[in-house]
Amino acid sequence: MTTDIKAIGERIKGLRDALDLTPDEMAQQLELETGAYLAYEQGEGDISISLLKRIEKEFNVDLATLMFGTEPKMSSYFVTRKDQGLAVERVAAYKYQSLTAGFTHNIADIFIVTVEPKSTDSDFFLNIHPGQEFNMVLEGSLLFHHNGKNITLNEGDSIYFDSSLPHGMKALNNKAVKFLAVVIEP
Repeated sequence: MTTDIKAIGERIKGLRDALDLTPDEMAQQLELETGAYLAYEQGEGDISISLLKRIEKEFNVDLATLMFGTEPKMSSYFVTRKDQGLAVERVAAYKYQSLTAGFTHNIADIFIVTVEPKSTDSDFFLNIHPGQEFNMVLEGSLLFHHNGKNITLNEGDSIYFDSSLPHGMKALNNKAVKFLAVVIEP
């Protein structure tokens, strides 16, 4: 596992400690088995955006704080310079660069996501979360999987979709793909 996943787990554990909850109580509030929750806390498993968003809403903590360990400060506007967004490897499959981490109470989370090619033609890393999502390919090509259907997207192509259905991406042509992801949850 990457250091970033371990750091996210440590922040979740710190949140639980600050709330004075036991692992069982925290797992119950998140509707998880205690063992699964503890694996996230210990950085032993990929943690989905949907679970991070659930923690954000359930415990009123900003997503940027969970993912990056920073407190958003800006409430009027926030500028992210090219290649300067806070970066994290939330799951081994994807690298995220946040473009909104410094803005408080944002209604959308916007990322530049990089997916490296895999040496094998393995399954997709599937994700689900409430709301909708917009993805636009900035560099490369990707195979987008949505609820059982595969769609090829090339540079400049975009897709808007129901993110409550299983979805995932794979880099094509043995090259990394970079895309803009806008995640909007109710």
